[in-house]
Amino acid sequence: MTFQDKQFKVGDLIQVHQVVKDQNKEKTQIFEGRLIAVKGRSPNTTFTVRKIGADKVGVEKIFPLFSPTISKIVLKKSLPAKRAKLYYLREKKNE
Repeated sequence: MTFQDKQFKVGDLIQVHQVVKDQNKEKTQIFEGRLIAVKGRSPNTTFTVRKIGADKVGVEKIFPLFSPTISKIVLKKSLPAKRAKLYYLREKKNE
């Protein structure tokens, strides 16, 4: 998956910066987690990011890759994955 001249793979730890409009203000929300799935072909490509929230509850978000609300995607750490979809992370408690 290519975005702004960077290469992302399933298993990587990424930060997604998303612009959110609140009445007349714009804020940038950061969602940091593990990239667990990439689906579709261009221009309908979506990717799923999973993180562990408060009280160790798993939170997943699905983002369209070419969305105008995504300002940038930052690669925090490249981690190896042996599968194309990491849905087994949903069952893990400590991830």
